[in-house]
Amino acid sequence: MSDPADSGEPASLTEQEARERAALLEVERYDVRVDLRDLLEGERWQASSTITFTCRTPGASSFVDVVGEVTAARLNDVELDLSTHGRGRLPLPDLAADNVLVVDSVQADTGSGNAILRSVDPQDGLVYVWSSFEPDGARRAWACFDQPDLKAVHGFQVSAPSAWTVLSNTSPDVVLDREDGGRLWNFEDTPRLSTYVVVVNAGPFHEQREEHGDHDLGLYCRQSLRTYLERDAEEIFRITAQGLAFFGEQFARPFPQRRYDHVFVPDFGGAMENWGCVTCSDSELYRSPPTYAERAWRALLILHEMAHQWFGDLVTMRWWDDVWLNEAFASFASAWASVGATEFTDAWAAFLAQEELPAYQLDAGPATHPIRGQVSDESHAFASFDAITYYKGQAVLRQLMALVGEETFVEALRHYFADHAWANATLDDLMGAVGAASGRDLTGWTTAWLDQAGTDTLSLIGGTLLASSPDGGEPRPHALRIGSYERTDDGLRQVALTDVETSGTTTRLDLPVADLHLVNDGDLTFASVRTDERSLEVLLSTAASLPDPVDRALAVCTAWDLLYRGELSTGDFLDCVLAVLATEPSPGVVQPFFELALDAAEQWSPAVLVPRRLARLADVAAARAQEPDHRTAALQTLAAAASSAEHFELLDAAAADDHDLAWRVQVRRASLGRYDAAAVADLLERDPDPDAQVRAWGVEAARPTEEAKAEAWERVWRERAVPAGLPQIGFARAFWRPAQHELLLPWAHRYLDELTDLSGGLLSVLSQVRIMRPRTCDEEWLARAEELTRSEELTPVVRTSLVATVDTLTRVLGARS
Repeated sequence: MSDPADSGEPASLTEQEARERAALLEVERYDVRVDLRDLLEGERWQASSTITFTCRTPGASSFVDVVGEVTAARLNDVELDLSTHGRGRLPLPDLAADNVLVVDSVQADTGSGNAILRSVDPQDGLVYVWSSFEPDGARRAWACFDQPDLKAVHGFQVSAPSAWTVLSNTSPDVVLDREDGGRLWNFEDTPRLSTYVVVVNAGPFHEQREEHGDHDLGLYCRQSLRTYLERDAEEIFRITAQGLAFFGEQFARPFPQRRYDHVFVPDFGGAMENWGCVTCSDSELYRSPPTYAERAWRALLILHEMAHQWFGDLVTMRWWDDVWLNEAFASFASAWASVGATEFTDAWAAFLAQEELPAYQLDAGPATHPIRGQVSDESHAFASFDAITYYKGQAVLRQLMALVGEETFVEALRHYFADHAWANATLDDLMGAVGAASGRDLTGWTTAWLDQAGTDTLSLIGGTLLASSPDGGEPRPHALRIGSYERTDDGLRQVALTDVETSGTTTRLDLPVADLHLVNDGDLTFASVRTDERSLEVLLSTAASLPDPVDRALAVCTAWDLLYRGELSTGDFLDCVLAVLATEPSPGVVQPFFELALDAAEQWSPAVLVPRRLARLADVAAARAQEPDHRTAALQTLAAAASSAEHFELLDAAAADDHDLAWRVQVRRASLGRYDAAAVADLLERDPDPDAQVRAWGVEAARPTEEAKAEAWERVWRERAVPAGLPQIGFARAFWRPAQHELLLPWAHRYLDELTDLSGGLLSVLSQVRIMRPRTCDEEWLARAEELTRSEELTPVVRTSLVATVDTLTRVLGARS
């Protein structure tokens, strides 16, 4: 058998190797037998993969991907030399025209989250196992040709402990008791899928199922979260059914499989679009009744992964240079479906306030990059997997739909899915379909928007709209609107809406006389906007009276963009956002506005002004907490900013039956040096959340002591005891209290030390690096971090994240001074 200790780090498949292998081979099917029974108490995931494939040049050689211990391998009934297995590759010599390869393998790395995670629930000791394979994790589970353009039918047989439910992409057609223990689950064949979107999840799940239209919908979670799933199941089923109906109609192609499952699993940093069996972080099962914004976010997550069933699973990118398109399209489609099919009709306003704004920030600094780029090998697939990939890409697709019209865009998508179903496609295929449907040559548009980094600036000066590119070159073409508003006793009233399609640097306009000309009204294009001085004054002072939530979000985000670029003071930004927050009716933007205001008050403000500004924010939050639609979001903000006895009195009353709020209040008290061990112990005893211990650790981490920070650091970086997703986000926010600047500086430097010695799966590494990034620093840290970004010590993903962090903290220090 092969010796994994001698195999070295797995090699990363290059684009050239993938092209050569795809030109040589065609995979017909995988028959994969997986044995999970050892995972009940041990660590071994065992698999036997039978691959049926053809070779276009008989006699040629290739290789199959398999990471782990290979115990046996036979090609066309001939035993292969296992000593040749190394760096995750097993050579395949002298291929026939028709081939059958059988590889038996064992994966013992099931505790790091590297494609597979065995997780033990801390509350009841039950064991759950999940898998997630993007970009090249399937090779860690079984032997395969692990690249997106070698799609094949998959047939799974899974042996598991008798008490476990096994979930995969399709329905189980037979479940049998095994004579040697456990049960055997045999699943229906999948359609032709790429290796990265197949899945095996297992454990003693709580299950709920409902029939909706032509689909059988399933929800699964660990037993200890049953109460939370049952509370939210009706809404999750409803959103799922609405999404399947919307996409089926828009794409003229209903989801072809009756079964569609969501599996909520522990310690998972996000969600994964496995065909028919979406895996999600179980932190999305909120432990307290979720706010509107939390419900809206979960709806977007459901719709994002659902859109991938068409754009990603049905039609798959040929190589990872188009991964941005997969993600941008799914993000675009989730907001589109949310507005068109669900109750969350303010999704575009929430997108601007919560997701598009980080893309503007990233695009303004040295971490900017074109939306699409060359991916030399799979290790670089997600090097730029960030807000530009997802959210600038999403905004650009919305700009494309604005340019050609929604009806034309939908027609193009229908042709695209019809022409490339169960195959692979490229950006050129999509743009060709849109160009044909619209009668436009989109070659120049594609290059301008996707191959140029940075954000254009659109400046209204008199009757002229000036467009400028960040590199001084030709600006992109923009399709947008300019809203003209006049002041009335009831606020701002729109008097005109002017459609504009720019070309070049200068566009002459015929605008009416107005108090405010709002550039990019409706947020149809991705651009940093500037208006005339009088309009800006009106915008900042009366943003709350704009009639549409998208435009109120545009006003606040424009103010933040000015702050981020050093053109507006933190105090002026707070004046604007707090005035909007005092009256904002749309719950989809209230919560992200509160988060922006909190960041401005505690991170972007000089230390001497932080208490006063937090008190202002707390007063606004306390007032909004009296309104049912905004109560929870306001109380959460108040818990972070509470500054007076009255604030804490209000919070204590509200937290009596709200465990989530109670933990937030304890974090605030601890950060102020008022840690109450007895209150934390009492809350830990009362809270039924199986992850409540992590909340208690967060309270301890907020204490302004060296011992508290050291203990928290060990839990995150050494023990890996803080689960990915929302638990880690809350823990990081408790740890990095900007007001504890002097205490935290050494830990900011420790963060840099950690970056050179990371291990684990892509999702867990990305989560840890981004979520645990410092929120305060000094000039010495900036210099050291910049030097580290120029070294060869960091992986591409980590380097990109650090570059963005350095840029943001440089701007923060500038704003503070």
